Order: sequence, then structure tokens, then C-alpha cells
Amino acid sequence: MEERERALGLRERQPILVSPDGRVDPRLSECLRRSAFSAKAKGTQVTYAPLYRLFFTFLWQRGLDWDEASEDDVEDWEDWRRRGATNPAPVDGGTWAKEQAALKLLYGIAAKRGLVPSNPVTLVSPSDVKTSDVKWLSPRAFQLWRNVGLGGMLPGGLEDEAWRGRSAGRDTANADLMYSSGLRRREGGTLLLCELPALGRRNYYAARVGQAVAKRAGYTFYVGHPALQRVEGYRMSTRASAVARARQRGVYDRLPGLRIIQRVSRAGRVQWRSRDGRTGESALGRLTAAERMRLFVDGVDGLEPAMLWLTESGLPLQYTSWTKVFERASDRCAAAGLDVFATPKMLRHSMALRTLIALHNALDRRLGLTPAERLHYEEVYGQVWLMVKDMLGHRSEQVTRDVYLEPVRGLQLESLLGDDDNPVNAEKIAELAARTGLILDAA
Repeated sequence: MEERERALGLRERQPILVSPDGRVDPRLSECLRRSAFSAKAKGTQVTYAPLYRLFFTFLWQRGLDWDEASEDDVEDWEDWRRRGATNPAPVDGGTWAKEQAALKLLYGIAAKRGLVPSNPVTLVSPSDVKTSDVKWLSPRAFQLWRNVGLGGMLPGGLEDEAWRGRSAGRDTANADLMYSSGLRRREGGTLLLCELPALGRRNYYAARVGQAVAKRAGYTFYVGHPALQRVEGYRMSTRASAVARARQRGVYDRLPGLRIIQRVSRAGRVQWRSRDGRTGESALGRLTAAERMRLFVDGVDGLEPAMLWLTESGLPLQYTSWTKVFERASDRCAAAGLDVFATPKMLRHSMALRTLIALHNALDRRLGLTPAERLHYEEVYGQVWLMVKDMLGHRSEQVTRDVYLEPVRGLQLESLLGDDDNPVNAEKIAELAARTGLILDAA
């Protein structure tokens, strides 16, 4: 099968859509193989493909194939998706805007190639799209959620003797890493051991996100010492135990298609070999999530996965699994009567907010400005937004301003910048949480 796919020029993890009668339209596959769709980030492709399947199923029920859609069909689909009486779960404006963008992209490609007369997606973008529908976590809310939801603690701070979780070390280390660095779920969830900075005596450590697992392009991220220390603790304990069990059971000996890393050059080139003697080489930053899961290292005690996060059985953990881990942790907090919850994206947003406040405070101290004088230096503080933009790996500073840091827009920041000894003051963030309703706090 792999040889036939290569002969047809199919790309790894390229979506293949099959009609209800079991047929594959090669024209549609070609639209997904080499086009503006294939240039999208892998995460976007994974999101868009099921949306195409859903719309094409709607057309099929009308007796139409995918290339027979009209403007009326798209309008009827929009009406049913958002307001249909028989739709058990109508979508909001933001979700529909994403679906509309997906359909417009595909039919634009098809129209350009002459597969459809014109692009049938002509609807105006919805007006009820929320630019910011996210929550932020204050430091104490994060600590409470992590300790109770992931760490098996009681709300009062004592250990829960009924706790049976065996992955607390892994899960709390991942949460600390995400909260400290602001990495996206896929970026943090596919890290290789060789990509982690060496633990030393610094306050912050820099490392790179690979282009193939980032949303658009690779970038430098920063992680604090306490978070990296917890990750190192996981490597030495929970992870090492999982690897030892897997070796004892011969798990790695039975895995097909694994690639054993021979060398990682200073230029970031990974050289590997397979069990059948084949060799290969790739840039570290161009390794996809699927390729990373096949990489192993051969140490003194035998093989082990090159990926950082492992399951209890010692195999690489799918990065998408972190969503379920976070959901279960939030459910445990709710069962304990706590009104705290978290998602990977919330940890990313929270890092951005804390960094913004800290950078503003640092510049105030560096320049010796009073809060009133700071207002005359807005052009200087524009650099703060650029720094946060780069730390988040955004393309546009405006995205950082308008979406991710909504709590500070329109507020008098000087009211938050009075604590020189503690630039990321939990009480100040708690005050902001009460004033905006956008930050999740814990009393």
C-alpha cells in the first residue's frame, strides 16, 4: 500500500475522502494533495478534512456530489448548521466562520482548476464572531487545578489517600511546561528529548519549536527553571519506570517501522537508521508529529522513544491525548467542589498575560518611570507587545493585542504596575479577574 501511495504522489497523512458508495474522486484528492490546502499547517488540515466530509454528506443526501454544490446549497447548509430546528447542536458564529473558511478554500482551489463553474461559497462572514472567547488562569487558580486535578491532592493541600492516578508526575510536568512556556498543545506534546535545554542555574532557558509541528513557522520558546526542573524530575522517575517496564516486556522489539537516531548534528540534522538497515536524514525542525513518534534512541540499557511524553506502557503519547487529560483533571476539580478548569490553550493565554505584565514592570524599573510618565512612552511599550508576539510564535502583533491579551485592553495598566518587588503579583491579577470576568481565579 505504501508503495502504491508513493507512486500516486500521495503525501503523508493526506486526507482521503470516500463517498458513501465506496469511491474516491481523484480530482478531489488532487485538490488536497498539492494546493493551498496542502500548504496549510497540519493542524488546520486535520480540522478542515472532517468539515468537508460533513458538508459532502449533506450534499449526498440531496442527491448531489461534491462538485455539484450551488450557492443555495451552501446557504441551506449554513442555515441548518446554525439555526436548524432538527440540528441537535447548532454552532455559533465563530465555528461557522471556520467551516466557511474551509469550504471557501477547497472550492476556490476546485474553481481555479476548472473542476466547478465557480466558488459557491459567497456568504458574508458572520457578524457574531467573538474575537476573544477564552479564559485566563491566575497563578493560584492554575496551582489549585494542577495540584487537585492532575496531582491527586485535596483542595486543602493534603494528599488524597484515595488517589489512584499513576501519571501525576508526567501530567503535572506537562502542565508546568505549558504554563511557563506558552507552547501550543502540538508543540509541547511532540517535544523530543534532544530538543529540551540542559538544566542549569538560569532563570529561563531557550529552545526551538520545529517548523513542522508549529502552527505556521518555527520559533524560539522560553521556559522557566522550576518548570524545566519538574520535567527533568519526570524524566528521571515516571518516564524512566515506563521505559524500563517496556524493555522488560519486549515492547520496543516488536514495534514496526521505528527509526533509531544515530546522530543529531549541531546544525539540527537528524541521522537515523531502521532495523532493516535503511538510513535517512532530516532537519530536526521538519519532523512531523507522526515521524517523531517513530524515532528512538539506543542507550546503554537499550532502546527508548526519543519523544519526551510517554504512556504508562512506555510508548510515545499522542499529543491529542492531552485534551482528554486536561478534561479529566477539570472533572476531578468539579467533583471536589472547585470552580477551576483548564485547557492547553488557556495555559498558553495565561503565560502571555503574565509575561505582558512582567515586561511592563521591568521596563518601568529600567527607565525609572512613574506610572504617569509611562503613558508618554507608548511607542517604547509597543516593543513589549512585539516581544510577547514572538514568544507566542504569532505572525501579527495585532493578533496578540486583539485576541490573546483581551483582559488588558482599555484598562489602566498603571493600576497593575505598582509592585516592583513582585512583577507578576497574584493579587493584581486577581483584581483584574474580578474587573473583567475573563480570568479564572481561585480565592
